[in-house]
Amino acid sequence: MPSYKGKFKPKNYRKYKGDPTQIVYRSLWELKFMNFCDTTKTVIKWSSEEIVIPYKSPLDNRYHLYFPDFYMKVKEPGGVKEYLVEVKPKAQCSEPKHSKRKSKRYITEVATYAKNQAKWKAAREYCRDRVWDFKIITERELRI
Repeated sequence: MPSYKGKFKPKNYRKYKGDPTQIVYRSLWELKFMNFCDTTKTVIKWSSEEIVIPYKSPLDNRYHLYFPDFYMKVKEPGGVKEYLVEVKPKAQCSEPKHSKRKSKRYITEVATYAKNQAKWKAAREYCRDRVWDFKIITERELRI
């Protein structure tokens, strides 16, 4: 069983855009997606956390840096497309259910959701400027 964190060693290192000796995964979902990018023939190029996007956090109203999980360039039937991809648990992709009791867990979930929404808005704008697509992939798509 692989660790939840570690270094990924690509088989097709020439496909990797960046330093292929410094690829780090932080979840089994990210590891699975890295294997997909590395071994799928239609994926021409890919990288992990190599792109930096500034975003304004609603938590402190200051600018921070967002490193999307993945960039990928894919050969598709209609031509070549480029994507930024974020791998997230499905639970973090929808607004937390309102709770009368403001537990520490609830406050953390609300803060995480708000921060993610700000990051993803910045990523969509970044992609729009480059005619790329932004995708959020959850465990449902990865089937873990």
